[in-house]
This record gives sequence, C-alpha cells and structure tokens, in this order.
Amino acid sequence: MEKRVLQAINDWIHKISKAGEVEDDFSGSDPRLSVAAILVHIIAVDGVVTEDEKTRLRQVLKQRYDLDDFCTEKLITEATQKEDDAVDLYGFTSVLKRELDHDQRLEVVALMWEMVYADGELSEFEDNVVWRVAELIGVSARDRVTIRQRVEARAFGD
Repeated sequence: MEKRVLQAINDWIHKISKAGEVEDDFSGSDPRLSVAAILVHIIAVDGVVTEDEKTRLRQVLKQRYDLDDFCTEKLITEATQKEDDAVDLYGFTSVLKRELDHDQRLEVVALMWEMVYADGELSEFEDNVVWRVAELIGVSARDRVTIRQRVEARAFGD
C-alpha cells in the first residue's frame, strides 16, 4: 500500500514538474499542426521532396515552436498524415484564421516562403499554395509579396 501511495505522489510531482512544457500530442485545433500540414503540402506540391526541404522543415518547426527533436518529428508525422487525409487546405486555414492574430498569420506566410525557397527554386504550384493560403487566412497580397521579397533576399543573400 505504501509503495502505491509513494508512486502516486511521485507521478503527481512528475506531472506538476512538466506543467507548461510543450505537449507531444497535437490536436486538430492546434495551429501548430495546421501550420505544419500546410508546410508539408508546400514542399510536396511540386512533386519532389528534397532532403534540403525536409531538413529545413524540421529546422523551421523546431525553432518556431521551440520543440525538441522528438516533438518535432511527432508534429511532422501527424501533419503529414493530416495533409494526406485532407481534401483541401480549408480545414487548416480555418484553424489558423480562428486561433492566430494577424501578426501570427503574417509569420505563417513567412514560414511558407521559407519552405518554398528551401530547395532554392520557386515553382508555380508553391507560389499558388502560398497565395491561396494567404487569402484564406486574411493576409493581403501586399503583405504576402513584401514577406516573399524579405524571405527571398535572406535565402539568396541579396
């Protein structure tokens, strides 16, 4: 009996000590999952997913959401599954529109451009996805182009 009580106390202390840490499960209403699914879609839309794109995807998500390696891989796995199951991008963009403020949605557009330029090339398919997502999440054409120019200059050292 004492052993179970001590174990329960230990479990409770462990749970409290983990409070505030990033969860390793991502719900359908979690904007991180929607962003990751959109980024997965962008790197795959041209028909070729390069190692540079996969590496950049991991870096972007890990840095943006302050995730460890395990959580980053879990997020990518779940996002890939959600993206594979999705009929369109609306399910993801509706979460972003509802859960993120305008500045956070601008950051999403920047992340999309990061993925577009991860392989050093811009395909018309990638450009189209960024345009559609930006429209659906309420980011103006002007902001989208400004962000593109900024990310492009950084990517190519202009």
